[in-house]
Amino acid sequence: QVQLVESGGGLVQSGGSLRLSCAASGNILRMNTMGWYRQAPGKQRELVASIETSGSTDYADSVLGRFTISRDNTKNTVTLQMDNLKPEDTAVYFCHFVQWYGDYHYWGQGTQVTVSS
Repeated sequence: QVQLVESGGGLVQSGGSLRLSCAASGNILRMNTMGWYRQAPGKQRELVASIETSGSTDYADSVLGRFTISRDNTKNTVTLQMDNLKPEDTAVYFCHFVQWYGDYHYWGQGTQVTVSS
């Protein structure tokens, strides 16, 4: 089992910045992917950004150039720096962890990000 604890989020004006952090603990194997998904009201959950143990990243087109994902493998943490936020970024953001061995998926509780226009 892997537990995820998220921090960050909140309310910010359009053009502002926020940082989300997620710490993983438990039975963590070396090869894994950490990332963030988001879900806006009435919409499906979507990938925002992910990062593998190697540092390889993937971003949704809508956040490319505005969001930056990073991780600390020694602490099993992932951070999402969100700049130039837009009202359409408003959603609940979920930390996501995938253990490659066995393809186990884990989710955080979610944290609200609200961007006012």
